[in-house]
Amino acid sequence: MNYIKINPADSVVVCLRDMKKGETIQNEENIITLLQDVPAGHKVLLHDAPAGTDIIKYGYPIGHASQNLKAGAWVNEHNLKTNLSGTLHYQYNPTIETLNIPNEHRTFKGYRRANGEVGTRNELWIVPTVGCVNGIAEKLVALFQQELQQHTPAGSPQLQIRAWHHNYGCSQLSGDHENTRKVLRNLVIHPNAGGVLVLSLGCENNQPEAFMNMLGNYNRNRIKLLVTQRVEGDEIQEGLKLLRELYEQAIQDRRTDVPLSELRIGLKCGGSDGFSGITANPLVGAFSDWLVAQGGTTILTEVPEMFGAETILMNRCLTPQLFNQTVNLINNFKEYFLAHGEPVGENPSPGNKAGGISTLEDKALGCTQKCGRAPVSGVLEYADRLQARGLNLLSAPGNDLVAATALAAAGCQMVLFTTGRGTPFGTFVPTMKIATNSRLFNSKPHWIDFNAGELTEGTAMNSLLRRFINFVVDVASGRLVQNEQNGYAEIAIFKNGVTL
Repeated sequence: MNYIKINPADSVVVCLRDMKKGETIQNEENIITLLQDVPAGHKVLLHDAPAGTDIIKYGYPIGHASQNLKAGAWVNEHNLKTNLSGTLHYQYNPTIETLNIPNEHRTFKGYRRANGEVGTRNELWIVPTVGCVNGIAEKLVALFQQELQQHTPAGSPQLQIRAWHHNYGCSQLSGDHENTRKVLRNLVIHPNAGGVLVLSLGCENNQPEAFMNMLGNYNRNRIKLLVTQRVEGDEIQEGLKLLRELYEQAIQDRRTDVPLSELRIGLKCGGSDGFSGITANPLVGAFSDWLVAQGGTTILTEVPEMFGAETILMNRCLTPQLFNQTVNLINNFKEYFLAHGEPVGENPSPGNKAGGISTLEDKALGCTQKCGRAPVSGVLEYADRLQARGLNLLSAPGNDLVAATALAAAGCQMVLFTTGRGTPFGTFVPTMKIATNSRLFNSKPHWIDFNAGELTEGTAMNSLLRRFINFVVDVASGRLVQNEQNGYAEIAIFKNGVTL
């Protein structure tokens, strides 16, 4: 197969390989001859389209022709323009679909915490309350790892030790300050951590005692505070002492069988291409539906990458209240763009465009396929923690580092990250990379964990989905993904306002 028409209503097909000028495409009514070379992942027009005509892909408009186009033309960012502008008024027209997917009552091997939450990892973390102590945090990690290597017998279990450095915790106001505090709180109480050292300077806006109060009724054997300005003498030695205490607690933890209903998975894409909406995103969407049917939870974010596909999500909301929350999610982010003098449709990156994505609508209609067909059961503001099981929407930008961190901070124990261009990045939970095409999978095996490109090479969706389900369960049970093996893990916190 050389090309695919995704939806019967589409006015374009997507090339599955590089196609040459003069090659033909069989349309329903006639044969189309390519007017120029067209790269894989890019679009070819099936009908003449005068300037202003909507171009249809996935069954929806992805923009309009900015000039007169002939059938067989390569449709790209140079001749296709977005239809997006400002905020809109929306009407709730619910289209709730029942998922006829059986509950298989499967389990994974997870860490059941004292508060009932479940981790897929058991790590020792240092969480700075302010960026001023990042250096101390990194030094503590290095010294403690060295200490463990010297004193732990070969073959004994060890914990991964990480410091989550960031730039904030001081010189921020109102919303930014609270977002920082909430994201850091969510790190500290995340179930993937078996022990956490909260590392403070002491004079920052994010005052240590007030921050610890945000944690609620936390386990003081698992979470400890060090305020470095208050230590008489060497704060490093005091930090090592606390890390030893935390380590002795966490090293006793063991995996047990846990129902898959306890899995909370973030859905993310980055470095997308023209295959994202054909292979990896539909695969992840099928998995999302399957997990929801098992009683589990998934979260879709990247709100600016919903623009152009938002009504699909709005009409899948279970209640009018959720619909209104989703409307606010979309329009608030549009107003954020407009308040900074930026157009709402200027999103696809150079890599997106090179891979075949021409407008934000084109990107959004492919992006939102990661959440399948399940109804929307929850809507979260940035830095909120999960409350509802099932499919949730989360307010966060499209930026890979910020959005993946927000998913993990909401309570996800893992992030599924689809990509057509490739990326090594990982956040503070396992960040599994799913390639949209086999070329990427074969060229970057040290970045990519799973190949969805097989879907264009004859592998059936149901067959690949079963393999993918098993892979995700293995990762939840302890199998390391590439970002973990490489040691690529970091956090990024959203910033909107003034820095003092």
